[in-house]
Amino acid sequence: MIKSMTGFGHGEMSNAANQKVTIEMKAVNHRYCDISLKLPKKFTMFEAAIRKIMKEYVSRGKVDIYISFEDLSQTGIGLLYNREIAGEYMEIFRKMQEEFQIEMDITASAMARFPEVVTVEEKPQDEEVWWELIEASLREAAEKFVEARSTEGEHLKKDLLQKLDQMEEDVAFIESRSPDIIKEYRVKLEERVKEFLEDSSIEENRIAAEVALYADKMAVDEEIVRLQSHIRSMRDILRKGNGAVGRKLDFMAQEMNREANTILSKSSDADLAEHAIELKTNVEKVREQIQNIE
Repeated sequence: MIKSMTGFGHGEMSNAANQKVTIEMKAVNHRYCDISLKLPKKFTMFEAAIRKIMKEYVSRGKVDIYISFEDLSQTGIGLLYNREIAGEYMEIFRKMQEEFQIEMDITASAMARFPEVVTVEEKPQDEEVWWELIEASLREAAEKFVEARSTEGEHLKKDLLQKLDQMEEDVAFIESRSPDIIKEYRVKLEERVKEFLEDSSIEENRIAAEVALYADKMAVDEEIVRLQSHIRSMRDILRKGNGAVGRKLDFMAQEMNREANTILSKSSDADLAEHAIELKTNVEKVREQIQNIE
């Protein structure tokens, strides 16, 4: 299936512990596969695994992936009692009691309010739990992303096939018109020579030689054959749509552009030049569209 390099995908997954991961991805044209990740610091350990999964879904394009999370679970934080700090406080209080002969009335609740005695800390999270959420939401987003690319790819395919049909018609006209141009040139040449020499007896060999030189100079047979071959090949690739074919199609479009330029440069007839220009225009449009194909 032909795929566009532009697309968008969204995935979201949550669990019973009120933990949720949301992933969005979008892509634009790029010569290679360029994956850019924007993810929370706590998920950096999963970067390599995320890139590995994405390679299953995309081979070309600049893909931006945005990952966010929510953690409303009750297991994410906890209280930590620092016995050493509490002991240091108590040692200081005893010294103060002895030095100033005062009563020490410290309670546990009062001690807990002193700095660093009781602290709130984030408990280590189970990596497997988060990875399950990330992978599920990533694959959901990637599948929607590929679906969007495939839909756009079908539109590109339809448009390209139509342009190939138009190109084929122009090539067919050029192919049928070219022999007539040689014949017309011969007639004009004979008329001009007769008019110039005022003599009806012209050496046939010299006329034939001049016509042969002109025909060789204006010949586009090879260009036509190569164009017809490229059009058939490109149409076949588009209809089969096996894998990432963008680079191959781009190379073929460059070759077609070269042949179209040569034909246009050799066009001495108004009708032929008109179709050569139309051919060149469609080749350029095809090249532009192919830049969007994966």
